[in-house]
Amino acid sequence: MTRRLHQLVDLLVAALIAGTSTVLWGLVAPPVVAVWLASLFAAIYYFSRNPWGSPRGERYNEFIDDLYDRYLP
Repeated sequence: MTRRLHQLVDLLVAALIAGTSTVLWGLVAPPVVAVWLASLFAAIYYFSRNPWGSPRGERYNEFIDDLYDRYLP
């Protein structure tokens, strides 16, 4: 049950990334490009939980898991 809740929160965070990225990229790029880039960023976050391709990805994952464990049942 806990893992499903973590996946749900990951999905919500990915949606937040996609929404804000679409708005921000939409200011400087055509809408099609903005949506494509936002989808790419959201997918990178959701599928790897290593948001910016940092070599410290495992540390990010541990931090995110610790947050989930602290605030979610």
